[in-house]
Amino acid sequence: STLSSSSAASDVYKRQIECCMKLKVPTIAIIIGEGGSGGGFGIGLADRIGMLEYSIYSVASPEACASILWRTAKNAEEAAEALKLDAENLVELGIIDHVVKEPIGGAHRNHEDTYKAVKKYFLDELKGLSKHSLEDLTAKRYEKFKNIGV
Repeated sequence: STLSSSSAASDVYKRQIECCMKLKVPTIAIIIGEGGSGGGFGIGLADRIGMLEYSIYSVASPEACASILWRTAKNAEEAAEALKLDAENLVELGIIDHVVKEPIGGAHRNHEDTYKAVKKYFLDELKGLSKHSLEDLTAKRYEKFKNIGV
């Protein structure tokens, strides 16, 4: 039934949050294309979240959001605008931490430069996170997640 599958999904998300909040290692996520749905939810549990410049990130697709709000996916474009799922808006909202610039023409046009930019982001963040105690990391991770949308 829909109710039991919804309840099961809720239980999975609760366990996912609990597990990620207790991880005793630095966690870094980077969105390189489209982060959404349950996977998008999990991405939000990282200590640091980066995003390629032209990627999108949301826990619900614009089509799903439109279907919920307007009972039709025809309003997906309006939903996408309201979701503010682009990197620039998500930094302003405090949901992600960093926008990784893409090469001219986009990441798919120059894999090597994209790889270098992602690697630099990852290593810089890991270096910064490594300066914190594990207890501090888990406390900050929890606070960051708790404050999304506030």
